[in-house]
Amino acid sequence: MSEIEATGDLLLFAGQKETVASVAPVTSVSPDASLVESVRAGDKESFGKLYSLYSPMVHGILLARVPRSEVDDLVQDIFLVALKRLHTLRDVNAFGGWLAMIARNRAMDFYRQSRITEELPEDIVGRSFLDTEAREVLAVIRQLPEAYRETLVLRLVEGMTGPEIAQRTGLKAESVRVNLHRGMKILRERLGITETV
Repeated sequence: MSEIEATGDLLLFAGQKETVASVAPVTSVSPDASLVESVRAGDKESFGKLYSLYSPMVHGILLARVPRSEVDDLVQDIFLVALKRLHTLRDVNAFGGWLAMIARNRAMDFYRQSRITEELPEDIVGRSFLDTEAREVLAVIRQLPEAYRETLVLRLVEGMTGPEIAQRTGLKAESVRVNLHRGMKILRERLGITETV
């Protein structure tokens, strides 16, 4: 293409500037949002995919707040509630944050209910899912401020990366990064672990 033709193309494009600017902006729909739309249309398989994507996040949020023995049942409850209420979700791109809020609220509801429970003796239960050391660390994490507690459990227990936590929970990536950094610092201090440079 000659320089004259290229200049002509630029002038032609510049003349179309008003037309391009007047077109309505295209809103991007995330792959997760497409799954939400499919579920709304009645596709149960898409709900299974959402469950696979978001159950680690819900599990981590609950693990940071309620006894381990209750977490699995509550995860199921939360997804059932989400399925029933999916029609109330205004922005399909906000599914992760919406689901995280349902999980947090359900964890609070758990403590509002007065349930009398009794632990089984250790010799009946056998080896627990979490060994003693992991239980102790989890107990320390549960004493941290909520923002640190949740992000640390999602990172350390559920194995999610910082960007995954941000995407799934609807938090800003910068907030997740700060929460993880500060939370790890406090956790190390409380566990008596000194950082080596």
